[in-house]
Amino acid sequence: MFHLYSRLRGIMNNRFKGLSVLFKSLKIRYKFFISFSVIFFLSMLLCSLFIYTFVRKNIEANIENELNNTTQMILNMVKTSVTVSIKNHLRAVAEKNKEIVRSLYNQSMNNKITVSEAKKRASEIILSQKICESGYIYCVDSNGKVVVHPRPAVLGSNVAHYAFVSHQMESRQGYLEYEWKNPGETVLRPKALYMAYFEPWDWIISVSAYRNEFNKLVNVEDFRESILSIKFGKTGYSYVIDSEGKAIIHPKLQGVNIFDTEELPTQFLEYMLKKKKGKFIYYWKNPDESVARQKLVMFNYIPEYQWLVASSCYFDEFYSPLNTIRNFIFGISIIFLIVMLAITFKISLSITNPLHELMERFDSVTAGDFTARMTNKSTDEVGQLVVYFNRFMDQLETYNESLQNQIQERRIAEEAQRESQERYFLLMEAAPDPIVTYDMKGNVTYINPAFTKVFGWSLEECAGQRMDHYVPKGSWRETKIMINQIISGDVINNVETRRYSKHGIAVDVSVSGASIPDQNGKLSGSIIILRDITKSKLLEKQVMHAGDLERQKIGQDIHDDLCPHLIGIASLGTVLKGDLAAQGHEREALADKIVLLIDDAVTKTRNLARGLCPVYLVSHGLQTALEEISDAFKYTPGIEFRFELDETVVFQDNSMATHLYHIAREAVNNAAKHSGADIIELSLSRGNGFVHLYIKDNGKGIKDTGITRGIGLQTMAYRAKIIDARFDIKTGSHGSIIHVYIKYPLTIA
Repeated sequence: MFHLYSRLRGIMNNRFKGLSVLFKSLKIRYKFFISFSVIFFLSMLLCSLFIYTFVRKNIEANIENELNNTTQMILNMVKTSVTVSIKNHLRAVAEKNKEIVRSLYNQSMNNKITVSEAKKRASEIILSQKICESGYIYCVDSNGKVVVHPRPAVLGSNVAHYAFVSHQMESRQGYLEYEWKNPGETVLRPKALYMAYFEPWDWIISVSAYRNEFNKLVNVEDFRESILSIKFGKTGYSYVIDSEGKAIIHPKLQGVNIFDTEELPTQFLEYMLKKKKGKFIYYWKNPDESVARQKLVMFNYIPEYQWLVASSCYFDEFYSPLNTIRNFIFGISIIFLIVMLAITFKISLSITNPLHELMERFDSVTAGDFTARMTNKSTDEVGQLVVYFNRFMDQLETYNESLQNQIQERRIAEEAQRESQERYFLLMEAAPDPIVTYDMKGNVTYINPAFTKVFGWSLEECAGQRMDHYVPKGSWRETKIMINQIISGDVINNVETRRYSKHGIAVDVSVSGASIPDQNGKLSGSIIILRDITKSKLLEKQVMHAGDLERQKIGQDIHDDLCPHLIGIASLGTVLKGDLAAQGHEREALADKIVLLIDDAVTKTRNLARGLCPVYLVSHGLQTALEEISDAFKYTPGIEFRFELDETVVFQDNSMATHLYHIAREAVNNAAKHSGADIIELSLSRGNGFVHLYIKDNGKGIKDTGITRGIGLQTMAYRAKIIDARFDIKTGSHGSIIHVYIKYPLTIA
């Protein structure tokens, strides 16, 4: 079997290959002819199928909708008729009993009988009546108390908590439907009630019974003609059948029990009685018909009377318009196919003939004849093709003449480019600063001799490899920022950082760099220049140290010389004020103002001295200076200032302590002015061999913490670098943390 299948598949593949080769060998006119014919046939077939399916689905949906609506209408008609019959019956009973009660009431009012006797007789008459099989009559008052009931145990009890009784207490007169179950029953059943109010005794006379016990009250004649008058198509109709199979209403089988009739099929009725509601398709033959036809029925169920209400229609009647549509589409398709084939053959000739001529011209062009041209005979697309061919030949002839000149110019340009690259290479080789180039993956492509001299690595050691190992761990943050800037096409200029040499020595460098584009303008790599600034950094430290010493000297002179001098003047002013006061002189107030101004000058001078030398001037060093920052800001409105200090931290280097003081002061001042924080924390502690200075806030964060950050942050970072400390910033929407930590040189008490 498998060999037979393989053989058939091979035969089919060969047939398809043969047809494909045959089609490729056909002329264009026949390809047009066959292709358009196939496309037209498939298009018409698909359109026809779509139209046929669409119309068929619409017809089915409309028929089902109409059958369903009619079935629901008949269901409502029967239920309404039943409800009206029940209501009228119960109302008649209620009104009759109300009249009996009224008659007994009148006898009591005429003193023929007592009121209690009248109520007793009324109760006996009411309780003697039975409604249908299990229904009865009872009475409650307007407070929900049972005054008459066939079950003595219920008498005198208040049943106002039942919803239907509450409705009776509110309405007192009218019709009511509700769910109820008698004692001993497990399932709620629909119940009907009519009440009539007898006001003198405050009795609500209630006549009630289960709805399914009123079947005999239903008058089928009330709606028989209405149901039989409904038609669907030519012979479709609606009908009603009970659960025993008897046709209650039917145009052909009135009064016939389908289950008892052998010549009639019963499967459809069994299905409908089982499902109760839905649709069903079956074959049915009426007594006056010779052939069974397919039929669609929509059915529903009335549980109170165990009736099936159904509406049906024959498929052949509502599908008849589809046959007309099918014949019309087939005829139109044949006519259009014939017309289209004729037009296609004519159009193909108008295309293929100029193409043959064009191919002949191209043959002459391939032989080197650039003067070949065509004569234009039309203005359509073929005519435009001729124009383009002639224009192409004009340009081709011009390009042929200039091509040799361009080849010569290209040779000259390539030679110049090669010389430029050689000069560029010599320039990098002779550059005094280390230079390294990377590809887009971060691998080294070139390093110059200056790089080898400063860092120790040669090009042979680094080519094709990454240089991550020569970046210190603490320098990765700014390094990643620089990498991202170069990848985005930006230029970096003079960014200070550190790099390791081959021997593990940290070298201070100033990094500049840019991306390298290729011939198409896309990034192909980067070039980095690393200037060794170790000596410059050392010189900066020396200059900064000298400046600190000079500033300390000035601060000390102000504190030791100018402050006492001003204090002396203030004392003389106080004496002068006393003398003027003793003489009652009018200039006493002026002398007093002079004393106050001198006191202010003394305070400002002391603050100036502490600013110039905040650590040196106090006996306890950095800790006391940080406490002064805390004291200066802790009374700032709306800000809670928290201060923590490890008193075991002692700095021997006053310059280092001074820089840390200025960093802390600048950071706290920025947080108080710009962060919008309500909590600022300043702490100095030690751990893991480092001394840590933290300035934290819970404000809105710092917008820019990159290489181009603000002057305040740059100054703090610069001071940290001067004393060989690390400076980190973490910022976000919940606040900022400035962390400065340093290892050497200092002592821990």
